[in-house]
Amino acid sequence: MTFFWSSWITILSIMCWAGILGVLLFVLKYKPDLEEDGTTGHTYDGIREYDKPLPKWWLVIFFGSIIWGAAYWIFFPAIQPANWKGIATVEVDGETVPWTSKNELYSELEENNKVFTDNFEKNILARANASDATQTLAQLADMQKTLRRSEEPPADLKTQIDEKVTELAPYVEKLSSDPNALKVGSRLFLQNCAVCHGSNAKGATGYPNLTDNEWIHGGKPENILLTLHNGRNADIDYSKNPEALPMPAWREDLGEDGIRAVTEYVLSISGNQNDYDLDQTMVAQGEVLFKEPTNCVLCHGEDGKGMLSTGAPNLTDDIWLWGGTREIIRDTLRYGRAGVMPEWQTKLGNERIMLLAAYVYSLSDNASTATNANMTATAASTSETTVTN
Repeated sequence: MTFFWSSWITILSIMCWAGILGVLLFVLKYKPDLEEDGTTGHTYDGIREYDKPLPKWWLVIFFGSIIWGAAYWIFFPAIQPANWKGIATVEVDGETVPWTSKNELYSELEENNKVFTDNFEKNILARANASDATQTLAQLADMQKTLRRSEEPPADLKTQIDEKVTELAPYVEKLSSDPNALKVGSRLFLQNCAVCHGSNAKGATGYPNLTDNEWIHGGKPENILLTLHNGRNADIDYSKNPEALPMPAWREDLGEDGIRAVTEYVLSISGNQNDYDLDQTMVAQGEVLFKEPTNCVLCHGEDGKGMLSTGAPNLTDDIWLWGGTREIIRDTLRYGRAGVMPEWQTKLGNERIMLLAAYVYSLSDNASTATNANMTATAASTSETTVTN
């Protein structure tokens, strides 16, 4: 708040308080001349006016409210709020800070979150045989607190946080098999993720299907954890971070003829190529453009199967986030795509993200594959033990 508005509010508050107090004191002090019968001599429609004292209960309430107002100025930032923070405090992030409505909200959220995390450790992690995650969670929380509080945090702190996040992956895999954890995770998904990915998690145009095994940033627990923690932001400066590039617009570099040629080549390697009569001359021209070192091959790879490191999708299957028709592919090449997956760490916290990651992982084909592999390994181990015995 600027000095002008802070001063304006202060002046109005003091004037209002002083005016009300002055009127009240004046009324109590003022004694009119009375007639012999105790009236003031004023008559209104036959009703004579007496001078009776104000009720004491009313005076107590009135003076009490004035005193309460003065005390409020002391405890809270009401007078010169730009400079006077008041003497009231709350606990936020382990520190005692001046009271503000924002700090009070954060304090209450932390208290509520403490109830949730205690229940998470005692009733969810313990039942899923994943109690060892509490130590990793505590270390992760300390590192995140350091990052929040430091004006110039260590250069490698963000990398260390990401490494600590990936250490939670084995526990997420355990939670993905626990019905109690999945029940909570499904509620979190419906509250936060369903608006984009749908209540059945099958996505829509521009929003990926989470129930298959096609993951442009990886579908393992550690990949899902990092995606939820950090988000996937496609609005990135290519010159500073070429490996994190979104799908750029190519109309300036390729021209319309180049766009059509590359589209034809992409269709020729895609899983839905049988739906189109392809122009082989344009396919050949498009392949040359596609495989230019600074063009599509940079992210999608020589074979067009994409790369997790760049978040580039596989172009050889029939799964297309924005659609795989000829015209849609042309539009994608002309104008680019800049989808954004928001980060959830600041909103949900580490424990809820673990539950959400476990639920998402349980929906995917990757989880089914991992479960079958574990069952096969267990059966083989049992069989080997039986033969040995």
